[in-house]
Amino acid sequence: MTEPSPSTEARNPATRDIDVVPPAQRLRMILAQDAVAVAAAQEVIPALADLVQAAVDRVRAGGRIHYAGAGASGRLAVLDATESTPTFGVDPGLIRAHFPGGAAALTDSTIDLEDAADQGRAALTGVGAGDVVIGVSASGSTAYVRGALESAGRAGALTALITSNPRAPLGAHAQILIAPDTGAEALTGSTRLKAATAAKVLLNAFSTAVMIGLGRTYSNLMVGLVASNEKLRERSVAILREATGSPAAQCRTTLLESSGRVPVALVRLLTGASVLEAEGALARAGSVRTALDLLAGDCR
Repeated sequence: MTEPSPSTEARNPATRDIDVVPPAQRLRMILAQDAVAVAAAQEVIPALADLVQAAVDRVRAGGRIHYAGAGASGRLAVLDATESTPTFGVDPGLIRAHFPGGAAALTDSTIDLEDAADQGRAALTGVGAGDVVIGVSASGSTAYVRGALESAGRAGALTALITSNPRAPLGAHAQILIAPDTGAEALTGSTRLKAATAAKVLLNAFSTAVMIGLGRTYSNLMVGLVASNEKLRERSVAILREATGSPAAQCRTTLLESSGRVPVALVRLLTGASVLEAEGALARAGSVRTALDLLAGDCR
């Protein structure tokens, strides 16, 4: 029996005149549909929260997170994974994205291997039982993603699917289904639009919430960032100033003495601890906030 077409393939009555209206109205139509996608993403927060907590628990136990996707969905997964290291300072292998065809296919859409289920299976052969594997597929039927989830399932990994098709065939391969019903696209079948918007906000929300849960932030500040350029070095100083109220010169000096590590500098500025004391508290605590509590307890 043939699977019914997902609603992402339907024709959207709200945009039938998109080719005859002025540019401003055309843009309003497109962005109004993006707003629908974000609203749909908010409806699946309970399932996403379950995935976040499961991922935090598994990473704390030594597991890793894998994304698998093709086309626009896969490219968004690659973007989210690669941004995690400079934003949160985590090892590049902690969140890894798998894309059929590798780096060459990322920038050349003529290399289309989304039907290659065998490549999906091969890409995830090294996954472990303590890992998390998240398939990303607008239609919920991409063969590459199916292969990846099959491999992950056999290995005992936690599997999840992000899709814009609540009736996704791949849902049968996922323990956690995250399926915002984004509906018909502004341009019929162009899931790089609304479905991709939903995928992006869900991936961003997922990875950010996981990193917060792992203690890679302090309040809403990116204290785990890797300052690999001048802009990020200045952002590090700005974070210290915002968090402590200390003068910029003192923040720069403390950051330099802390070998550029924002969490160490932050703990020192807030407590007066030495580098070794701050390092020790952070190693025991795993987060700035808990390290501060430990040092406060040590002083009692």
